[in-house]
Amino acid sequence: MKILVSALEPSSNLHLKEVLKHSKELELIGIFDKSLGTPLYDLSEMAIMGLVDAFKKLRWFFKVADEMVALAKDADKILLMDSSGFNLPLAKKLKKAYPKKEIIYYILPQIWASRPKRAKKLELYCDKLLGILPFEIDYYQSKAQYVGHPLLDEIQVKASNEKKEYIAFMPGSRKSEINKLLPIFREVRKKLSDRKALLIIPKTFSDEKIKTLYGDLSEFEIAKDTHVALAKSEFAFICSGTATLEAALIGTPFTLTYIAKKIDFFIATKLLGITQVGLANIILSKYNHSTLHNELLQDKVTVENLLKEYKQSNKNIFQNKAKELKKYLANGSSKNISKILNA
Repeated sequence: MKILVSALEPSSNLHLKEVLKHSKELELIGIFDKSLGTPLYDLSEMAIMGLVDAFKKLRWFFKVADEMVALAKDADKILLMDSSGFNLPLAKKLKKAYPKKEIIYYILPQIWASRPKRAKKLELYCDKLLGILPFEIDYYQSKAQYVGHPLLDEIQVKASNEKKEYIAFMPGSRKSEINKLLPIFREVRKKLSDRKALLIIPKTFSDEKIKTLYGDLSEFEIAKDTHVALAKSEFAFICSGTATLEAALIGTPFTLTYIAKKIDFFIATKLLGITQVGLANIILSKYNHSTLHNELLQDKVTVENLLKEYKQSNKNIFQNKAKELKKYLANGSSKNISKILNA
């Protein structure tokens, strides 16, 4: 069976790889990681940095979308993953060109956080909407179903009960995040000199990029496997919202620390009404109105506050809440997606 795929994000391609483990007979065409076949374009060509870059490449993206529509002529089904800025307009074009072809959207846009009106467009242009968060299905009138969460398939480690020597630091992957958090993390690390410190860095970063972004890292041990690093750490300071869910499912206590641009923080909190940043907290609050971890944001990200978080962490409470979260998510998604694609 031939599937037209539009998977622009590295995370989407990780999820796609899990699906393909259960789908040996699928032939992929379209945009995806080159390790999975021969894509129309390399993922690096699809990457954009900010609104200015997006505007400059707008005409090119229209061209790519038209090429995807032409390529879909030979596809049995269509699989769109995440990246709603590109995939939602593409879905409209595809449905108009091929009204009888099944269009499947996996990893739905976060309409529960902003722009809920996209739900109507998704239901209009797509035939199946496959969500990875149980609560997001309620935002749709029809076609949406919960299929499980991909991280439950991808995480192959869990925190042990043995005494641990490491504390993990995750300052993010963007230059702005690293510049704001790493100096604070360095000071925290000095205050906890009796512990070993792991600095978790994206595995795609080259040595040259690491040196440019992070500078001297002699006080840290470098880790590029996030799951393994978190599993052997007694505590973690985490920047990314998605990584909070990884730590929760692994069973490593943590605190989210994030410093956004003031205008972005204003828009998120005052205009969009966002009250939580960590994905683990967002999911658990939707489930039983509780939270898993603390969130230190903006000027609350201080050396003193981070040290207090580490020293006052209650592992038993965290583990119980993490179990509730895992129970809510129930199962992985890759097998279910495979069955839907092969049906």
